Amino acid sequence: MYLHAIFAEGKRLKDFVTVVRSSCMPMGIPEFKSVKGLLDRNGIVYEVSEHAPVYTSEQAARIRGVELKTGVKALVFRTEQGSFILGLIAADKKMDLKKLAKIVGTRRLELASPQDVLKATGCEIGSVHPFGNLFGLPTYMDPSVLENDSVNFNAGLHTVSIYMKARDLVKAIKPRITEFSRTEAMNLR
Repeated sequence: MYLHAIFAEGKRLKDFVTVVRSSCMPMGIPEFKSVKGLLDRNGIVYEVSEHAPVYTSEQAARIRGVELKTGVKALVFRTEQGSFILGLIAADKKMDLKKLAKIVGTRRLELASPQDVLKATGCEIGSVHPFGNLFGLPTYMDPSVLENDSVNFNAGLHTVSIYMKARDLVKAIKPRITEFSRTEAMNLR
């Protein structure tokens, strides 16, 4: 009866699956479990921390009690061809999208919409973890991430963070490491 009502309203089956999934298990929990499983299978040492919800890199650094530069920002982008990629950068840096687009081999990149981020990763914006390989997304890492011995990031949830060695993150993700951070012009007077 309920399925009939959903289809009568013009909803698609995948919309129904999303509704059922979110009512059964909080969003991000399956992704968090996938990250833990990958790290455990590879014998990688990490630490998990639960905390109040955070939505920005600055909030995350404050609540984690770490320097902003040790955070890993994971941003989902849409190429002009409609495919998605994951860009990773130290949280105190900004991405140069023209550089990254050239590296990816597309003329233009744009931030994915909240709906597309959810579809591509199972995570809400601000909670996306850096393990693009678990999403089947090509993953690009700026070397700024590797300037830190240890890094931290959201783990699929706004309330859970993981801390681990930067070199182990690379080992687990196997990203393409290439420079795409924005270089700010020096203000000389």
